[in-house]
Amino acid sequence: MPLIFFAFVARVGDGLPLSASTDFQHNRELQERKQQLKVISKSLALFPERGTVKGHDLHIYFLSTEGVSYMAVCSCRLPAAMAFCFLEDVRWEFSARFDGSAVALASRPYPFLEFDNIIQKLKQHYNQSGGPSLGVTLAEVQDELRVSPPQIVNLEDVQLGNGAANGHAEQVPGTGPNQRLEPVSAPGILSLVLNIMCAALNLIRGVHLIEYTFQDDYDGIWNVVAFLLAFLCCVCQCQLYLFHSSLKRLKAFTLLTLIILCNGFLFGLRNVWQLTFHVSVACLSTALTLTRKLQDRMSDCGV
Repeated sequence: MPLIFFAFVARVGDGLPLSASTDFQHNRELQERKQQLKVISKSLALFPERGTVKGHDLHIYFLSTEGVSYMAVCSCRLPAAMAFCFLEDVRWEFSARFDGSAVALASRPYPFLEFDNIIQKLKQHYNQSGGPSLGVTLAEVQDELRVSPPQIVNLEDVQLGNGAANGHAEQVPGTGPNQRLEPVSAPGILSLVLNIMCAALNLIRGVHLIEYTFQDDYDGIWNVVAFLLAFLCCVCQCQLYLFHSSLKRLKAFTLLTLIILCNGFLFGLRNVWQLTFHVSVACLSTALTLTRKLQDRMSDCGV
C-alpha cells in the first residue's frame, strides 16, 4: 500500500495550482483530502512555513517557501519527517527548473504540466524505497522539525482563513462563500413589493417637492431630504433582505430608525394612515431580514 498518495504545488499568494501528481485511485478519504488541499492553498499566506492537517487514515503536509507551497496527502503510517523529506525533494526539483518570475507570471491553473512527471517519479521512489532521493537527508529534516515543529492546522480555521483571505470579512456566525441565505419566502416577496412601493412613493414625492423648493427659496429643502432619505432606506432594506451582509442586525435597526424619523418629520405632509403604512412596511422588512437564516452549501472545490 502506498505511503504518499498525492502531491500538489501551489502559489502561496493566491493558491493558484501550479502542478500536481497524477492519481487514479478512488479512495473516498483521499478525494476529501484532495478537495481540502484547494481550500488550504487559499490560506497558505496565513500559516507558517510547515504545517500538518491530520485526518483519519490520511494526513496533509505542506511546506511553503519563496512564494510556492509544496503539499502532499500521505498515509498516517508515514513519519512526518519522511513526509517533509518528500516535500523538500519536490521543492528542490521545482526551484531548479522554475524561478520566482515564472511563478509570479503564471496566470492559468497548472501552467507547469511538465513538472507533473517529476512529482510522480519522486512519489513512486518514496513509495518503493521509503527514503529521500536528493540532497536532503532524514536526519537533517528531523533536526529541523525538532527545532521548529510543523503547526497542526484545524480545518475549521482553514475555512475561516480562506474566507478572510478572499475578502469575505464577515465569517461569524458561519458566513462565507460556502453558505447562502435561505430561499425567499412568500412573506419576503410581499415585503419586497411593499418596500418597492414605499420607495417609489418617497421618490415621487421628493422629486415633486424639488420644483416647489426652488421656487420658495429652499424653504422645503428638509422635506425633500426626508423623502429622498426614506427612499434610499427602503432600497437598502430590500438589498439587506436579499443579500447577506456583515453587521446585519445593526444595519437593519439603523435603517428602521431612519425610516421612522423621516416619516415622523414628514407628519403633516402625510396623514396618520400613510405614516402607519410606511412604518409598518419598514418593521415587517426588518423582522424578515433578521429571521432569514443562512443555509449550508456544499463547497465546490476539486483538485
